[in-house]
Amino acid sequence: MTTRTRTHGLQVADELYQFINAEVLPGTGVAPDAFWKGFDALVADLAQKNAALLAERERLQAAIDTWHKANPGPIRDMAAYRKFLETIGYLVPPPEGVQATTEHVDAELAIQAGPQLVVPILNARYALNAANARWGSLYDALYGTDVIGEDGGAEKGKGYKPVRGSKVIAYARAFLDQAAPLASGSHADAAGYAVQGGRLVVTLKGGSAAGLKNPAQFVGHQGDAASPSGVLLVNNGIHVDIRIDRATPIGQGDAAGVADVVVEAALSTILDLEDSIAAVDAEDKVLGYRNWLGILRGTLTETFDKGGRKMTRGLNPERRYAGANGQEVVLPGRSLLFVRNVGHLMTNPAILWGAEGREIPEGILDAMITTASRSTTSRAWAAPTASATRAPAASTSSSPRCMARPRWPSPAKSSRASSRCWGWPRTRSSSASWTRSGAPASTSRPASPPPRAASPSSTPASSTERATRCTPRCMPAP
Repeated sequence: MTTRTRTHGLQVADELYQFINAEVLPGTGVAPDAFWKGFDALVADLAQKNAALLAERERLQAAIDTWHKANPGPIRDMAAYRKFLETIGYLVPPPEGVQATTEHVDAELAIQAGPQLVVPILNARYALNAANARWGSLYDALYGTDVIGEDGGAEKGKGYKPVRGSKVIAYARAFLDQAAPLASGSHADAAGYAVQGGRLVVTLKGGSAAGLKNPAQFVGHQGDAASPSGVLLVNNGIHVDIRIDRATPIGQGDAAGVADVVVEAALSTILDLEDSIAAVDAEDKVLGYRNWLGILRGTLTETFDKGGRKMTRGLNPERRYAGANGQEVVLPGRSLLFVRNVGHLMTNPAILWGAEGREIPEGILDAMITTASRSTTSRAWAAPTASATRAPAASTSSSPRCMARPRWPSPAKSSRASSRCWGWPRTRSSSASWTRSGAPASTSRPASPPPRAASPSSTPASSTERATRCTPRCMPAP
């Protein structure tokens, strides 16, 4: 039996109530009573609108089901079918004057091309791994996968095999020759890396020296310029860090002391509260929210056993280099992080509302708590000082700030989702922004995407079907 605290018109599970009051709200400038009063008003305003949208969705689904039962088989008259969809209101005219731009959009989304991960937010270790996957060892990735063949004694097996290791190193050098070629010679023949006058100089076997074919690809270095511990290059907006350490087993056997090649990998990550998890009550929701809060504050850690040893994993810090122009270069140490809230369909018993004690629409719950959590950490993620510069295509901070929303198949749902995503500022006593870069809220608030004619097969499933996937439909939802 869930014990609850009554606050205004809400009945909040005690575990969630205590988490919000003791962990989320301190530092926001919002008193608990003010928060719950605003939350109650928000639910009273938006929950009925959410129910109306779901009723409209059921009307559309019933009309489409009826049409397909009366017209079985392939659609023979597409023009007539489209007219039918327009008549029932499934397809609507696109609004005029709508324009989508990438202004004020993070470089990881607007400029750089790279993978995006999706990870269940209930698992702290998975979330940390994904956030830290912004940078990864090319050596490790090659050694452990079938990119490198196992012929000629290069089997993976247990322990380090020099034959396989040499193939990894040769592959990585060929990659460097492709991504950041030298003006003459090859990275495979490098005997040393140094920085002279803001340029990379590579000493080759035999004593000759070469720079980069495109000197602008050199971004910066770590350590002493004459003998750097890291050389940062860039290609197509993606960074590559040549790690040099002659004290390591790999570096000892390398003519240039190269111990690894670290590449920018997963540029963004969705921390998922929706499809990849099952959060059925307040205990589950608090676990997800607490992990999100720890990610935001940079304090989330996870201790686990690996190979008989206790290990503790946390979030990677920013990466700092002496830039080619003499200024410090700062790159994010972790992915640009999104939180994906639950969509329009589901409800959750973590909070009951109204005289009937109805379950709260879960999307409203997620929007309020995830954005309130962001407000507790906005000061901790200030933009860098003027003395530090961002490398090309780098974001302004490693802080997460983005909210991923389930797709919006109609203008009404787009408008509804926007009002829900931005409900938190309505509970605040001030209009302070909680954006990552410190820009005014008006410049970072995402506009609703322009509606487009959707395929009938994208009609969402009912809440029951989404939960059980057992009710057959003429046009099943994905």
